[in-house]
Amino acid sequence: MADTPNTTPLEQATKKRAPISMIATAIILGLALVFLVFMYFNQKHRMTEMETVLTHEKDSLATELRHMVNSYDTMKTNNDSLNAHVEKERARIVQLLSITASNVQLIKKYKSEISTMRDIMKSYIVQIDSLNTKNKVLVAENSEIKQQITQVRNSNTELSKVKEDLSTKVEIASVIQAKDIVAVSLNKKRKETTRINLLDKLRICFTLRENPLATAGPKEVYMRVLRPDSLVVTTSPNNLFDYKGDKIIYSANRTVDYANQDIEMCIFIDNNGDFIIGNYSVELYLEDNIIGRTNFLLSKK
Repeated sequence: MADTPNTTPLEQATKKRAPISMIATAIILGLALVFLVFMYFNQKHRMTEMETVLTHEKDSLATELRHMVNSYDTMKTNNDSLNAHVEKERARIVQLLSITASNVQLIKKYKSEISTMRDIMKSYIVQIDSLNTKNKVLVAENSEIKQQITQVRNSNTELSKVKEDLSTKVEIASVIQAKDIVAVSLNKKRKETTRINLLDKLRICFTLRENPLATAGPKEVYMRVLRPDSLVVTTSPNNLFDYKGDKIIYSANRTVDYANQDIEMCIFIDNNGDFIIGNYSVELYLEDNIIGRTNFLLSKK
């Protein structure tokens, strides 16, 4: 376009510079746009990398938390207080597993908590190991004590048996026995006879043996005369004495002062008409024991 006659040189110069300025501005804006696009994609790449790192960290923390939960599940102890603490920490870990960490600050916070929980878990493991060790020692000691108690009981049982045997032997050894037992039937002239029609009295003589283990003092000897038909000849139905927990009838009795030495004695019983022909048995009793026996015969002629 040709210059008009009215255009000044200044205006003409200004018109020439305007396209150059617009071109420069466009270039600057283009460069800025390129820079911004570059920064956008660069930031997006960094965010993608950060998200990948966060995801990896979250997965790693979740895995560690699950391992810690499994570790708590295997902790066994008889201590109720410690069990309560262990269960409380386990619940905290389960709660953390349900939280989704979405930024670096939360990840750092949870990592710090997990580190603390890990230290607490190690402390519990040490305590539980210590308790289990002590329990094993106590179980071993308890088992040993039970064995010792069993041994003592067995020893006591054996000692009791020995004591019982000794007591029985002493009791048997302390029984005063009768020897030289002689049963004689007498007539009214105190002559010996076997004829029942001449019988007036029955005399049983014997010796209480010497026994240093027996208790000295008055001793009451009971005599039982058994007829051939096993009935007891007695002077009264009230003649009863204790023998092995029962009341049994006796024929006659006598008390003697025993001094742990041999002592001779006799017991008499009158003929009250209860005697019959046949073989008789005589039994002597003292202090709940039968101390001797003998026999005699009564005949018709």
